Amino acid sequence: MSRRLSQRPFALTFAALVLATTAGAEIPAAGLPSLAPMLARVSPAVVNVSVQGTREVQQNPLFQDPFFRRFFNIPEQPPRQKFQAVGSGVIFDAGRGYVMTNNHVVEHADKIMVTLKNRRQLRAKLVGTDPQADVAVLKVDQEGLTEVPMGDSSTLRVGDYVAAIGNPFGLGQTATFGIVSALGRTGLGIEGYEDFIQIDASINPGNSGGALVDLEGELVGINTAILSRSGGNIGIGFAIPINMARKVAEQLIAHGKVERGELGVSIQDLTPRIASAMKLTQEGGALVSRVLPGSPAAKAGVKVGDVIVEVNGKPVASSAALRNRVGLMTPGTDVTLGLLRDGKPLTLHAALAPQSEEVASGG
Repeated sequence: MSRRLSQRPFALTFAALVLATTAGAEIPAAGLPSLAPMLARVSPAVVNVSVQGTREVQQNPLFQDPFFRRFFNIPEQPPRQKFQAVGSGVIFDAGRGYVMTNNHVVEHADKIMVTLKNRRQLRAKLVGTDPQADVAVLKVDQEGLTEVPMGDSSTLRVGDYVAAIGNPFGLGQTATFGIVSALGRTGLGIEGYEDFIQIDASINPGNSGGALVDLEGELVGINTAILSRSGGNIGIGFAIPINMARKVAEQLIAHGKVERGELGVSIQDLTPRIASAMKLTQEGGALVSRVLPGSPAAKAGVKVGDVIVEVNGKPVASSAALRNRVGLMTPGTDVTLGLLRDGKPLTLHAALAPQSEEVASGG
């Protein structure tokens, strides 16, 4: 059965044309603003990532029972099958050959190949992965690479224009254009640490690990996931903010893994209803529901019922925001906590401990 590919004309609104002109897009001889000059600079740094590997085959839960395994003569070792997958990646350090992608792109890979825009294929070495943030770093040995300059994802605003570059469905390098639809998306169950940029630029399977750039051509995110019932784009995509991805990548390069700190608290959002019950006028924050004995929080004097509203002078909007902030710090880091206790401000100091399984979902 053949499939018909629908083709729709792409048109920039007048406002987009004006913004593109003033924000870095250039006006070619034809007289119309174009993203082509910016994409020409950036696209050589976006690569295709293809992997080969083996993974366990999902089995019927009944076959986990030793009796059934013996009855049906099923081997004790779960069967494994070979697989191939494709995704995208971004060269962020051309001098050292470092490529950033998603963990789920290279998970279980035995062989990783990176294909440059000029179709040159390079064998890639896995430097390290972080499943909780879904970030991985690869290394290739090649001179003359192009890198994407790093941007600052904390300056993004809803409505800012962005372009997504990647390898959808393995078709080859593709660029799409849209806006930032929302910031700080959490609770999606996609990753352990979530602080997603939501975009409406078309991304599809295969775009994972690709670049999200602003109109200046600076890297502001790593495209990671889509929300779709059909598996294709419906205008709801998610990217990891580059500020988060960069910190994870730096640890992977330095240590081969991510070492996360913890306060040793269980937390929840301070909702308007809870704030009203506690007679607080505070909007946002992380309410402490439990303090682990002997934890950094306990040693610092944090108590159940405290509301953490700042970390190192920066506001904390939610429990997820606090978890993300602390999770990007290494054990031993000194942090200053701004609290509300019985409605009164309080400042405490703590030194983060290595993360334990017990508070992996807390802070």
